Amino acid sequence: MSIVYNKVMILGIDEVGRGPWAGPMVVGAVVLGGAVIDGLTDSKKLSKRRREELDSVIREKASGYGLGWVSADEIDEIGLGNALRLATRRAVEQVKTSYHEIIIDGTINLLAETSKAEYVTTMKKADLLVPSVSAASIIAKVARDRYMAEQDALYNGYAFASHVGYGTVAHREAIEKNGVTPLHRLSFAPLAKYRKSSRLPTTHAKVARTTTKKIGDAAEDEAANYLVRKGHEIIERNWKTKYCEIDIVSHHKGTIYFTEVKYRKKSDHGDGLAAITNKKLNQMKFAVKFYAHTNKVDEKDLRLAAISLAGESPAIETFLVLD
Repeated sequence: MSIVYNKVMILGIDEVGRGPWAGPMVVGAVVLGGAVIDGLTDSKKLSKRRREELDSVIREKASGYGLGWVSADEIDEIGLGNALRLATRRAVEQVKTSYHEIIIDGTINLLAETSKAEYVTTMKKADLLVPSVSAASIIAKVARDRYMAEQDALYNGYAFASHVGYGTVAHREAIEKNGVTPLHRLSFAPLAKYRKSSRLPTTHAKVARTTTKKIGDAAEDEAANYLVRKGHEIIERNWKTKYCEIDIVSHHKGTIYFTEVKYRKKSDHGDGLAAITNKKLNQMKFAVKFYAHTNKVDEKDLRLAAISLAGESPAIETFLVLD
């Protein structure tokens, strides 16, 4: 389909995961700026391989992007509509690039009660017509699918990588056989009968090897969302040089914070902050000095911090200012 919107500074917004019985809902937000990326369209019309290729290109070339996550527990607690609005705000808060207009796929202004409401245009099929909205749908879809594939490795017998949480026959049969997990949305009518049942404990999960990539995605997104909710402005994510790296750089009340993100799948394995040894702390201090030198920042207004998270859907345990 031909593209009818090609303005440069549009913040495009789209969601994935509204209908599944299990897993998070994710909202993508992208400003392409001057980037022209061939092949952008509704993520559902693309093969998995093509989505992943485009995801890499979008993250590399876009002027700014963000992902807003809401967990199954949050959906159950506040309802699907409010959860969608919350995920949208979380996604938009991560985008620090300037933009002149916001286009949301659909017919509902999900930012209606925010200061950005007046800049919003809602549009049916925007993920087909507006490149930045197409890009938002793609990065959200890829992020959620990867997350559900990780849960497939953790919860044996549910085939989450195959149906990514949707209510297929195989998924229904797995629930009837094995029960519900912490990923399941018990506020959804097909699962309502399980509300008083015990959820499958995490210890029943088939634990897979954790990689840096798996730790980095959902946990760091939630850590950034947490800082934004506390009033921080995110300046950098995954700032790297050949000498050092910093997970999150944020600004709050005149101070720049350099936050290390530590994640553990199970809280009973100990607080993730235990991994910050004296050696690690010295490495973090060096990274801050290098950042200050590179960006010509006054070192007196810099603080080291750390966030620990735990759980299958990463949740904040501790935020600690280290100096």
